[in-house]
Amino acid sequence: MLRNGLEPWHLIVVAIVVIVLFGSKKLPEAARGLGKSMRILKSEAKAMKTDDPGTAASTAPASTPTPAPEAITPSDVVTANEAAPTQQATTTAK
Repeated sequence: MLRNGLEPWHLIVVAIVVIVLFGSKKLPEAARGLGKSMRILKSEAKAMKTDDPGTAASTAPASTPTPAPEAITPSDVVTANEAAPTQQATTTAK
């Protein structure tokens, strides 16, 4: 049944369907956009290949040690019961 796979008449049918769906006005715009995307992709891939890995490592910022967080003591922690009266007082005052 699928001994030859894609035959030339299959491509003709696909081309006709694409023209009917998108119209002849939109096809050149789509091809232009696809061409631009391909050029951008190629130029970025080429830039990545030519980019020296040594320069990328030297431009990276040096890691600075972050200070340890301060310890929280139990007296610093406010419970919900302690915080509730102050919140109620501010809402009733408004």
